[in-house]
Amino acid sequence: MDFSQLVSHRRSCRRFEAGELTPVEVEALLRAALLSPTSRNNRSWQFVVVEEKTDLEKLADVKESGSAFVAGAAVAVVVAGCPDRNDCWVEDGSIAAYAMQLQAADMGLASCWVQVRGRRLSDGTTSADVVRGILGIPDDIDILCIIAFGKPAAIPSPHSEETLPWENIHPDKY
Repeated sequence: MDFSQLVSHRRSCRRFEAGELTPVEVEALLRAALLSPTSRNNRSWQFVVVEEKTDLEKLADVKESGSAFVAGAAVAVVVAGCPDRNDCWVEDGSIAAYAMQLQAADMGLASCWVQVRGRRLSDGTTSADVVRGILGIPDDIDILCIIAFGKPAAIPSPHSEETLPWENIHPDKY
């Protein structure tokens, strides 16, 4: 699959087949993250790889809605960074997360992003604090997102060229 096909075929998938990913597959996902560009080549992102089913089930409850599918994933990668070390940690982590998602699509795997940064439970507890508590992440490390990976339960259709919002492109000036 060439790159233009890859980006049109990468779709969020929230239903996964039962089963694990191979160590080779997980390593390929992480290699994509580690090869992603970072501001000033700082490489300050951190990745927590979660394969333990009980932890995946706990991570499925880090938000009021929009994270339940993590319980069915084969593996989840928590993308984090240290704001004190790098003011571009959000951008760097976002690029790494997308690199992993593209790598997953290239391997025929499915993925979906769970936004953690800036999210809270109804009692006011931050989703980042919930993730920290589950995985033992230090307080000076902030959590950007969780990417859930697995084998897709169904293959979604690729993005349609007709639905691309070309009106959002502004040549030369807004």
